[in-house]
Amino acid sequence: MRLDRRDFLRLAGTALAAAAAGCGFPHHEEPPRMYGLIGKIKATPGQRDALAAILLEGTADMPGCLSYVIAHDPGDPDALWITEVWDSREHHTASLALPAVQQAIARGRPLIAGFGERFETQPLGGHGLGIG
Repeated sequence: MRLDRRDFLRLAGTALAAAAAGCGFPHHEEPPRMYGLIGKIKATPGQRDALAAILLEGTADMPGCLSYVIAHDPGDPDALWITEVWDSREHHTASLALPAVQQAIARGRPLIAGFGERFETQPLGGHGLGIG
């Protein structure tokens, strides 16, 4: 079957109209936005490792948590950096009500001297996140 110019333009116009209306073509939805946090915690002098141990307990049992990393600050013997990636901000908020997290907060609070910088991020993907 061979189309003349008029039939081609009519079919192309129909296809473009369908695309504009969202019919007949895959709809490209924006992927859900992940939620990230990077924060610094200052432990009371000499308590950094004890605080890190508390923060590391039970981190695998937080629904929606894609990554939770506790790291020493090489320039400050009392500081920890926490880097978190969540499926969503809602998952992060819900995690704060988990019994294990509540217990960790109660146990860790006396070891915290203060908080430093805190950054909210919107992760796009990367190694270890199982996406993009």
